[in-house]
Amino acid sequence: MGKVYPAIDGRLRDFLLAQPVFFVATAPAQGHVNVSPKGMRGTFVVLDGRRVAYLDYTGSGVETIAHLRDNGRITLMFCAFEGPPKIVRLHGRGEAVLPADPRFADLRRAFPEEHTEHGLRSIILVDVERISDSCGFAVPLMQYVGERGLLTEWAQRKSAEELVAYRRQRNATSIDGLPGLAEELGSAHERAPASM
Repeated sequence: MGKVYPAIDGRLRDFLLAQPVFFVATAPAQGHVNVSPKGMRGTFVVLDGRRVAYLDYTGSGVETIAHLRDNGRITLMFCAFEGPPKIVRLHGRGEAVLPADPRFADLRRAFPEEHTEHGLRSIILVDVERISDSCGFAVPLMQYVGERGLLTEWAQRKSAEELVAYRRQRNATSIDGLPGLAEELGSAHERAPASM
């Protein structure tokens, strides 16, 4: 029933970009497995047939970044909650590209401009090693109502300095004590982008 694809073709790309939510799974060599839902249309892009990326905004944890630094393993899962049933999984190796990285500006240009820089802490870049689909017969049908603006609104109420302080408190290490942004919090993250 499921199929493995050599690359993300046009049809798969359209399916991935049409989903209003996707899920990110990572795990350290030792410790807790993490699964995070990701939303906000336009924050996920297909760069080519074997590379994808998404905008990573400041949040209450830093598991994905810490796990990618630990071993790089990542899986992104997209489910059809309306229309024909389908699940697509992208297994690969990822990294967090931080604002101080020379690649950051070029990667950022791949995303729509309407997404704010304020609160953006990294871009997660994934080299996709395996692309597969499955039936999704048990995934419920649900109606998409709209985007939540809460994350962006929360970040907009904070100054650049307050976001740095929040990251120091909540994003320095993972729940297992792995390095998240601890090293960068004293340097690159204090230098707020000009748009902040």
